[in-house]
Amino acid sequence: MKFVGIIGAGLAGSEAALVLARHGISVTLYEMRPAKVTPAHTTGLPAELVCSNSLKSMELPGAQALLKAELELLSSPLLACAKRTSVPAGKALAVDRKVFSKAVLAELQRHTSITMETTEVARAPEGHDFVLIATGPLSSDAIVEWLTTTFSAESLYFYDAIAPIVSADSITLTKAFFGSRWRPEEKDYINCPFTEEEYTAFRDALISGETTKRHSFEREQFFEACLPLEIIASRGYESMAYGPLKPIGFSDPQTGKRPFALCQLRREDAEGASYSLVACQTRLTQAEQKRIFRKIPGLEQAEFLRFGSCHRNTFMDSPELLSKDLSFRKMPSVFLAGQVCGNEGYVESIATGHLAALFIMAKLLGKDLARPPETSALGSLLGYVTTSKQRPFSPTSFHFGLLPPLPELFRRVLKKEKQTLLCNRAIEDARHWIAGMGLSWKSK
Repeated sequence: MKFVGIIGAGLAGSEAALVLARHGISVTLYEMRPAKVTPAHTTGLPAELVCSNSLKSMELPGAQALLKAELELLSSPLLACAKRTSVPAGKALAVDRKVFSKAVLAELQRHTSITMETTEVARAPEGHDFVLIATGPLSSDAIVEWLTTTFSAESLYFYDAIAPIVSADSITLTKAFFGSRWRPEEKDYINCPFTEEEYTAFRDALISGETTKRHSFEREQFFEACLPLEIIASRGYESMAYGPLKPIGFSDPQTGKRPFALCQLRREDAEGASYSLVACQTRLTQAEQKRIFRKIPGLEQAEFLRFGSCHRNTFMDSPELLSKDLSFRKMPSVFLAGQVCGNEGYVESIATGHLAALFIMAKLLGKDLARPPETSALGSLLGYVTTSKQRPFSPTSFHFGLLPPLPELFRRVLKKEKQTLLCNRAIEDARHWIAGMGLSWKSK
């Protein structure tokens, strides 16, 4: 019997374990939580979503929607769990975090070929035919030291930030209002509108607010797609109003006019008892978060259920280390997936975990598995992680810029039409790739 060891029960590791198990492959899934905690996790559950409860847009044509569409073609186990545990979020797929993680745990426990062990693993364990390292950006010092020592590569890092969560019954709904962007009749979000004076006061407080301190030897480098709000505020007076606090698509019911800026709150659970401040990631101290975020209209009496925070994320210089199937060139029986390999984002981690499982399965069967076509979201994301020429290498989420351009005939079409053509091509090519594998993708 063939055995696979997977280190890390996050999104990538859980997805890989379930993909392998549904094809009858024995998996040992190692997870150090809750015996050993991380700076950002709060539970010992698998696939815990740390920064946000949103898996982003489901609407085509859109980059994130395209990646999900291709994973649906593969019958992604975690994407199915996400859909079963979703909460209203407009065009986005958002989940109740704990319900989602419990659903993933139930799926893992349902498969008799998956053995779960709670222990910290400091290196690729022996006794397995193949090992997948999917320890995530909050990998323990021990496994990072083994990776860097074994593969002669420096571990890289960036800082990631988390947004606060507030109690729903502490939001003043005489100032805030329900509605989705462009669809005011929907009740998916709570919206807090700013006048220009309120926006100015909030921005001034953000810029001057006290932040948590980092170690003196650490360089301050953030992922551009998840910047702390105070950094965005410091980049220009209207940087928030044209960015995360843009008011486009809304009218303030109190005035009938578009507000100067607007902060959205997204439901965190199915009951609607708690809401997160969308795109309000922060490294402010907890005392400053209370003071400053209560300047948002409607949050004057906000009760904070979770404060925002900032944590260091580690990733490897994967293009220097990995083959095109996510295995280490120096050690082909060991694979790398998830955010530790340089993808950024929840769905991207699910994707690289799924792909790693497929490549491992092919090796177990003694077959060569063709990489997904570069014209697909899966193929272009895999290509970036394993062959990127960017130096220094930095993580990325999937975006249309990773796809090869359309033929000359279609390059001058309007943006939305161009994206539609890219999505149609990607999905069609992904279908052909999956059909060529000759495997059944229905869950067992």
